[in-house]
Amino acid sequence: ASHVVVSLVKNYPNYLIINLDKLDYCASLKNLETVSGKENYKFIQGDICEPDFIKQLFETEKIDIVLHFAAQTHVDLSFWHALEFTYVNVYGTNVLVAAAHEANVEKFVYVSTDEVYGGSTDEEFDESSPKRPTNPYASSKAAAECFVQSYWERYQFPAVITRSSNVYGPHQYPEKVIPKFISLLQQNRKCCIHGSGLQRRNFLYATDVVEAFLTVLKEGKPGEIYNIGTNFEMSIAQLAKELIHLIKKTSSESEMEHWMDYVKDRPTNDLRYPMNSEKMHNLGWRPKVPWKEGIMKTIEWYRENFHNWKNSEKALEPFPVTEPFAQLSSP
Repeated sequence: ASHVVVSLVKNYPNYLIINLDKLDYCASLKNLETVSGKENYKFIQGDICEPDFIKQLFETEKIDIVLHFAAQTHVDLSFWHALEFTYVNVYGTNVLVAAAHEANVEKFVYVSTDEVYGGSTDEEFDESSPKRPTNPYASSKAAAECFVQSYWERYQFPAVITRSSNVYGPHQYPEKVIPKFISLLQQNRKCCIHGSGLQRRNFLYATDVVEAFLTVLKEGKPGEIYNIGTNFEMSIAQLAKELIHLIKKTSSESEMEHWMDYVKDRPTNDLRYPMNSEKMHNLGWRPKVPWKEGIMKTIEWYRENFHNWKNSEKALEPFPVTEPFAQLSSP
């Protein structure tokens, strides 16, 4: 989201870009330093789960376009905090879409995920594929989509839903797999790999995703869903080897194995999320940044910026995976 904010502020000087953020554990205002002094940028700290605050925000700021990125997103964590993920991702979305509808906004873009489809080994998902989420994070995003879609069905509210592949690049809190592996290796620590490491993921560089969102803002049709995907796919074990090769300067198989630590898998771990993104291609968008270029930029950024978060060291701890789905305490 920070990349999108920076791009909008720089490229649309006649628009006021309001960045609403709760500043949860994974947020860093350092990601916005390049635009923080701009006249067309405004930062507001606040929570989408507070209806009165959100209603007042729409009334006072005269907002006409919404890009909704706010969510709890870490799959591992969702097994521990399923109710919190439901509260933020489902209830928070309901609050936001209700306020946006009341404010009569021109467009509302809900940022979802390829994970709502569930895993697949061969079937390629298009936008009409059924939702079969297999973890609490994906389930909460799928449920939030339903709330957004219901406003389109009932009121013709101009909502658009996007589902994207895994995004990587600068600015990402290092709990996610690519910045986590990079940071571990840069600190001479091993990559901790869930289960077999054969799970495959599609990786999209941040600036490519920014272009996709700008395309959806301009060309996306209300009531539609758009897959933002890439054909570039890699197993987690291969990802680790690639990063070891680039950071530790080795091609030796035995030396690579030295930097890989296989840990117990999480309760469910989808093997693949193959997506068909032809609908986005028809709007004129395709990913441009090659993996080699994107990953080198990312490695360099974390070398200089790992401590942009107060609790960045905590992000490198392996997540326990034995906690049950259920959670009795309220969020």
